[in-house]
Amino acid sequence: MFQMSSYPGTLLLVSFFHFSHPWSVNNFLMTGPKAYLIYSSSVAAGAQSGIEECKFQFAWDRWNCPERALQLSSHGGLRSANRETAFVHAISSAGVMYTLTRNCSLGDFDNCGCDDSRNGQLGGQGWLWGGCSDNVGFGEAISKQFVDALETGQDARAAMNLHNNEAGRKAVKGTMKRTCKCHGVSGSCTTQTCWLQLPEFREVGTYLKEKYHKALKVDLLQGAGNSAASRGAIAETFSSISKKELVHLEDSPDYCLENKTLGLLGTEGRECLKRGKALSKWEKRSCQRLCGDCGLVVEERRAEMVSSCNCKFHWCCAVRCEQCRKRVTKYYCVRKEKRERSGGGRVPRKLKRKQS
Repeated sequence: MFQMSSYPGTLLLVSFFHFSHPWSVNNFLMTGPKAYLIYSSSVAAGAQSGIEECKFQFAWDRWNCPERALQLSSHGGLRSANRETAFVHAISSAGVMYTLTRNCSLGDFDNCGCDDSRNGQLGGQGWLWGGCSDNVGFGEAISKQFVDALETGQDARAAMNLHNNEAGRKAVKGTMKRTCKCHGVSGSCTTQTCWLQLPEFREVGTYLKEKYHKALKVDLLQGAGNSAASRGAIAETFSSISKKELVHLEDSPDYCLENKTLGLLGTEGRECLKRGKALSKWEKRSCQRLCGDCGLVVEERRAEMVSSCNCKFHWCCAVRCEQCRKRVTKYYCVRKEKRERSGGGRVPRKLKRKQS
């Protein structure tokens, strides 16, 4: 198990979300006991994994996790309280907890190790707890100190953000996998010893994407201020909602349209997918979702892609590659009148890739 020192006043703050460039995850403002500095690189890596997963999950949605959305602190100027903000909080919190838990299991920290608190106890019919379970309790506790410290307010928006932070942590715990080992004479499986392991983080992201589609709207904006009565009503409302669910206070804007005030680019110019053996149904419908449903048309663009191929190692010590050319077709959302002026947009282009 692990020990956490208690400390008054300020909590450790991970402030990379409200620096001028939200992608600079190594920028930290930390206060508190120096012992917590040992977790900073794991927190940074976890936050980065949350950002990457957000980008992946929404790659073919109208809202595609833009940089402006990655600012968690409500006092940093971004005050939206829609379901997209809910997802950003949840996936970021999950990423930090996941990475701390994983790094604990890898032995990166001296003050934590396997969770063996239930070892020897009956887990179910025919199996006992044993082995080395990933210590999600450690990851949960430390991540909560970092991520939740960003919320300094007591209004409805702060309550929403804290609720979604917790939903992200619940998602990590809820997607843990039970792994078992058989015990018995001559290879029989008379009894089993089982432990819990983290899933791939992609599973956590997919789980939260499903929660995003089912997110609950809470009507608290009218009169939900910082008075004692308001805080009591807010706390009572959020306590009645399952911690596993994402919540939001506002409806989402129309992501089809550009909105400079909100920092939205719209879907004009976005790439979409139409063909491909490995495409999911959601990806195959991306052109309709990003273009057709937003009043745009699909423009086909053919290009020649140049990449390194047939690479061979030559002694000593160089890798030499050939340049391979491949014709590809890509699809983009454009305004109808723009497509007519460009004559359909089927202009061959040459794209180059760096040698890998």
